[in-house]
Amino acid sequence: MAKATFAAGCFWGVEDAFRQVKGVTSTTVGYTGGAKQNPTYKEVCTGQTGHAEAVELEFDPRQVSYRELLAAFFQAHDPTQLNRQGPDFGTQYRSAIFFHDPEQESEAHAAKAALDKAAIFKRPIVTQIIPAAEFYRAEEYHQKYFEKQGIRTCHVP
Repeated sequence: MAKATFAAGCFWGVEDAFRQVKGVTSTTVGYTGGAKQNPTYKEVCTGQTGHAEAVELEFDPRQVSYRELLAAFFQAHDPTQLNRQGPDFGTQYRSAIFFHDPEQESEAHAAKAALDKAAIFKRPIVTQIIPAAEFYRAEEYHQKYFEKQGIRTCHVP
């Protein structure tokens, strides 16, 4: 198994998107990229911890490549919005790829550059590509939130 960590707005939807990818064996929502140790959801929501809402996942590289996970990541959100996804705004909702090794870093930069070159999005991609840091598991009620609630989205149409 291998590990990948992504932030793309509210972690409920990001987790759900990755849970649909064949080869992803587990997902955990939590907080990473900030300075506060063991932050709570309430603290992260203030924007003062520096953490992003993120999803850490384990995947089987024989079933899904990191490149395919990057494609799912870029399709799951708007990577051109700085610190915002839909109605959610603040640094905790930033777009970020937290790489775990040099190969993931290289593939993340290549994917971002290819999308920018292809002009898939109307604005430049602002996704951060940074080393994975300590990942703090979110409170249990956030884990597999959509499944627990019996819903597929948290936004009102």
